[in-house]
Amino acid sequence: MTRSPADSVVVLDFETTGLSPQYGDRAIEIGVVLLEQGKIADRFQHLMNPGFRISPFIERYTGISNDMLRGQPCCEEVMGRFSEFISGHNLVAHNASFDKRFLDSELKRANRVYRGSCCCSLLVSRRIYQDSPDHKLRTLVSHAGIPQAGTFHRALADAEMTARLWMSMIERIREHYGITELYFDQLTDLSRVDRLYARRFLTSLKHEGKKDP
Repeated sequence: MTRSPADSVVVLDFETTGLSPQYGDRAIEIGVVLLEQGKIADRFQHLMNPGFRISPFIERYTGISNDMLRGQPCCEEVMGRFSEFISGHNLVAHNASFDKRFLDSELKRANRVYRGSCCCSLLVSRRIYQDSPDHKLRTLVSHAGIPQAGTFHRALADAEMTARLWMSMIERIREHYGITELYFDQLTDLSRVDRLYARRFLTSLKHEGKKDP
C-alpha cells in the first residue's frame, strides 16, 4: 500500500453556529488549504447559510454577521462542492474532533461521504511544542514564530495558519531527528502517543527510515 506524505494534505477549518451538530448547530463558513509537498497549492473558502439567524455571540466571536450570510448558498450546496475538493486527500484540523463532527454531519446532509483519514494538529503540537504555554492555535502561531495570516476565527485564515503550523512541526521533526520522509500515518500515530514518550517514538521513526529499502 502506498503511504501518503505528511506534507501533502488538506487542512480544514469550520466556523459554526455553536459547539455540536447533535444539538442543531450548523456550519456557517468553511476554509480549506491544499498542501502539496509542503507548499500551498490551492484554497477553498465559502460562507454558507445555515437556514436560521446566528446568535450575537457567534457574530462577535467570528466576525460573521447575519447580513453577511443572507443570500449565501445553503450548507448542502457548499459541501457538495467541497467534497470534490477533498477527494483523495487526508485531512488535518486543529482540534480535529470538533471539525470532523461538523464535516461528517454536513456531508451527510448533502448525501456525500468522506473516506479519508483525519489528524489533529493540536494533539501533534502537544508532542512537538511541549514548552508552549498552551496549544491554542493563536498561542502556537506566536510560539513557533509563524507569520499570522488574516484574522483568527475566520475559516480560511485559521486553515492557513494551521497549515503553516503543520509544516513547522514537520520541519522541526526533520531537523531534530534527521527524518527525510515523514508520512501522514506516522504523525497520526504520534498524536496518540503519551507526551512523555514522544521523543522515543520519533527516534524510532528515524531508525525505521534507515531500514526502508
